[in-house]
Amino acid sequence: MVEERFELAEGGATLRLRREDCLDGLARVEPGSIDVVVTSPPYNIGVEYSGYDDSQPRLAYLQWVDAWCRQLASALSEDGSFFLNVAGKPSDPGVPFEVLAVAQRHFRLQNVIHWIKSIAILKQDVGNYPGIEADVVVGHYKPIHSARFLNDCHEYVFHLTKCGAVPLERLAVGVPYQDTSNVGRWRGAEGGVHCRGNTWFIPYPTIRSRASQRPHPATFPPRLPEMCIRLHGLERAQLVADPFLGIGSTALAALELGVNFLGFELAAEYFDQARARVREALGLFGCARSGE
Repeated sequence: MVEERFELAEGGATLRLRREDCLDGLARVEPGSIDVVVTSPPYNIGVEYSGYDDSQPRLAYLQWVDAWCRQLASALSEDGSFFLNVAGKPSDPGVPFEVLAVAQRHFRLQNVIHWIKSIAILKQDVGNYPGIEADVVVGHYKPIHSARFLNDCHEYVFHLTKCGAVPLERLAVGVPYQDTSNVGRWRGAEGGVHCRGNTWFIPYPTIRSRASQRPHPATFPPRLPEMCIRLHGLERAQLVADPFLGIGSTALAALELGVNFLGFELAAEYFDQARARVREALGLFGCARSGE
């Protein structure tokens, strides 16, 4: 096991990145000590990861999902939140639901969030809606060249908890009212912001080179875990974890928000990318590296 620690300045939060199998790492985590988990495990749809076979027999894959979900259930606090990002592929769209079924052996499904990566809004469909002056097509997706399948422009984020009734800070990721007359009409609208609902448009940033700017074949932008952590509630997010760290998006979100973080990554290539990204971000926040 290799660990690198990063300390935020003046006794702030600590980020711990560990190169090890999450099953081994989670076994050593104090039960109930993690408040928020945001992660995206391999989907078993043939993605070409470094050092991992993403095309296991389905039963073996689901048994593995069950093993790490059991570990997470032990590590998660009673009022914690587990945000599970998972997707399938057009020729195998059932993967998210099979993974969810296994996760529900250990957790209760509290919310289903749809992460929208690309969207098209046609002027003719919205009429005189404020701010929409023409057709809008925004975001990025991998085009599918098929006569059978639609382009896949969204993924699921399943919000799982132990009891199914964890209170959330809905307005922490709220959106402003388009019609401000509602602010004076409804008591809950006094702040001018309302719950954005379960459709989150979070596009990938435009890149020139996937190899250098997005070297992991299946990762989410830091904005996604940032919103998940805010939704759970920053004051109650004493420790955030990602058992499938990848290149560190959840770590970057934790750094941005100033919360303690623990992440596990088995592949040396991705682990090195994750800590390099954190090191780079540390310079912007005036933080210190504690070393291995």
